[in-house]
Amino acid sequence: MQCIGIDIGSSSIKGGILNLETGLVEHIEKNPFPPPVAALPAGFHEVDPQAVVQSTLDVIERLLHLAPNAAQLRFSSQMGGILLLNSQQKTASNYLSWRDQRSLLPAPGGSTPLLEQLRQQWTDQHFTELGKELKPGSATTLLYWLAQHKQLPRHIIPVTIGDYVIAQICSAPPRMHRSHGIGMVNLTTGDWHHAAFDAAGIGELHWPEFASESEPLGQFTHHGHKLDCFAAIGDQQAALLGIDLTSEELSINCSTGSQVSQITHSFQPGNCQTRCWFNGQFLNTVTHIPAGRSLTVLEALLTELPRAAGINIANSWQLITEATAIDATNGLSCDLSFFASAMGDRGRIENITTENLTVGSLFCAAFDFMADSYLECSRRLSSSPSWKQLAVSGGLVQAFPALRRRLTERFSWPMREVAEQEETLTGLLKLAQKTTS
Repeated sequence: MQCIGIDIGSSSIKGGILNLETGLVEHIEKNPFPPPVAALPAGFHEVDPQAVVQSTLDVIERLLHLAPNAAQLRFSSQMGGILLLNSQQKTASNYLSWRDQRSLLPAPGGSTPLLEQLRQQWTDQHFTELGKELKPGSATTLLYWLAQHKQLPRHIIPVTIGDYVIAQICSAPPRMHRSHGIGMVNLTTGDWHHAAFDAAGIGELHWPEFASESEPLGQFTHHGHKLDCFAAIGDQQAALLGIDLTSEELSINCSTGSQVSQITHSFQPGNCQTRCWFNGQFLNTVTHIPAGRSLTVLEALLTELPRAAGINIANSWQLITEATAIDATNGLSCDLSFFASAMGDRGRIENITTENLTVGSLFCAAFDFMADSYLECSRRLSSSPSWKQLAVSGGLVQAFPALRRRLTERFSWPMREVAEQEETLTGLLKLAQKTTS
């Protein structure tokens, strides 16, 4: 049996043919995720939702040309962000991306950032029940911003971009999987957190019904052939399914973005975020740990002058890997918090001398910071770890032996390295196998 898996990511819309019999993702097609709408104020990040639908359809149709008898469409999608629909399920806004930063601006009529003002509307109990999810581009944050600026009509339907795409292609009402509803679900009841919405002044919205991972939402028809469509799951959860994460493991993902996570059988809030997992379980996690995105900032600085001179250093990352083989910082330190992150929002390079300001020392110092960050964030999950080994995934560990060595130095547990490159699509494949067997 073949299925089509689609990951609606923030950089690309990627799809693959999922072979449930062989357990392999057999072919990949992708399109760039549509660019943001032009001429918006600084910090605003909106995308035309219909462009996302069309780009997704294009990937699906290319894959169906290769697998015309596929039986299902499975989706994962970027979490956070929001899109508004009216009662006729027509768009009433652009897709406000999770990358949107408008909530960091002062609230109307004051100097307090709107994000901070929203947190003040919630009790500690509300915040805990919401999984301690509050980021600039989270759905509740963006809805609160719209409400404060008188741009949130009553009785509007908020959905994620994945929910909207699926509803459009299978002509069905939008529904949301709980893994997708970060910062919106009361994790103690499994329902929308209406009390938190009321406290934030967004209680009159019409929230979509929840969907399970095993229940089709509708059907997509392609040249007379019908495929069952399933609700989008969170891309983080899909990727962790793809590496076969168990509750006895600590996940450390080292890629463009980065996170540490552990599955818990019951709701066990810690000094971290908590999200819905599958089968009534939960995922304790710390996301937005500085990693590949910040390393790219360093690489861009080191190659800026050659680029300005018209010289392309095609093997820059290989040269960096070779430079870190010596494995010494020589006293240099590098905080990679160049973006708002779990470790802060002000990066820095310190203890510079004429001897240690080298490519090798700089990146070794960056790897030290990453490994220390993973250790600190793992302690936020639990002061008494229950995991028995690490599940380490993401391309950075394979690319940089110096980073791998630092992880083994800081963590005393055995390490299971995952070399799977298509973790998210593999997760969709495994979910399809479990729910159709």
